[in-house]
Amino acid sequence: MIASDLDRTLIYSPAALALPMPDADAPRLLSVEVHQGRPQSFMTETAGDLFAALTEDPRAVLVPTTTRTRKQYLRINFPGRAPQYAICANGGHLLINGVTDYDWHVSVRRALAADCATQAEVADHLRTTADPAWLLKDRDAEGLFRYLVVERALLPDAWVKDLTDWAEPRGWTVSLQGRKLYAVPAPLTKSAAVAEVARRTGGGTVLAAGDSLLDGDLLRAADHGWRPGHGELAADGWTAPHVTALRSHGVLSGEEILRAFRAHLDRHGPADRSARPDRLAPA
Repeated sequence: MIASDLDRTLIYSPAALALPMPDADAPRLLSVEVHQGRPQSFMTETAGDLFAALTEDPRAVLVPTTTRTRKQYLRINFPGRAPQYAICANGGHLLINGVTDYDWHVSVRRALAADCATQAEVADHLRTTADPAWLLKDRDAEGLFRYLVVERALLPDAWVKDLTDWAEPRGWTVSLQGRKLYAVPAPLTKSAAVAEVARRTGGGTVLAAGDSLLDGDLLRAADHGWRPGHGELAADGWTAPHVTALRSHGVLSGEEILRAFRAHLDRHGPADRSARPDRLAPA
């Protein structure tokens, strides 16, 4: 199974492309998302070809694994065959052919209700402490978590630390990714949803990639992982023995990650689907 984060891992906004070479030498880009009539996210054309080939490869199940809401995910137009499985809302929704698996979603809701402060409490705290000078948007993500769009240059580091310290004892985590600050219940994880897909598809080796703190649990749970040279994990110097820390930045990292997935399949052949490691047992 290949479980990969999307934004700033496989797909990139114009601001995140990071193309330092002369314009004439830049790679050709493929638009994979349009929002309000404008191109929103890109891959290199080579990455698009690699992604499409993985969707057709019988040796692997490709599972986009994202913090995006379902609506945000479904506007992505991937090259190749549409993935059968996708994980949205940081594990809150497991999609099968684009449709939410109701049983999985209900089990997630129960876990959050049992272990975490309510979203209403977190939303109230955000409203009363955020400064309109740097707060651009405050969004409810499908009733599962919240995220703020901020003016990054004006956002005080101390405020982020204070929010993190406030959220942790209430069972929530905080992650700052570019202009978005996420407040997410700690049990809402990508790794738990990936484990469920692994159970349903018969197990096997799990390959993963991601760039943010919200991807840390996904990378820790995988058998092999890759992280780009940018993002929260890179900034913190985060790694693990089975995770490769790439040096590439921006959209070229997405291409390198997809090459790594393909190279692993070519080296190791069909995945062993006989068992899953204990760390990926369904939650």
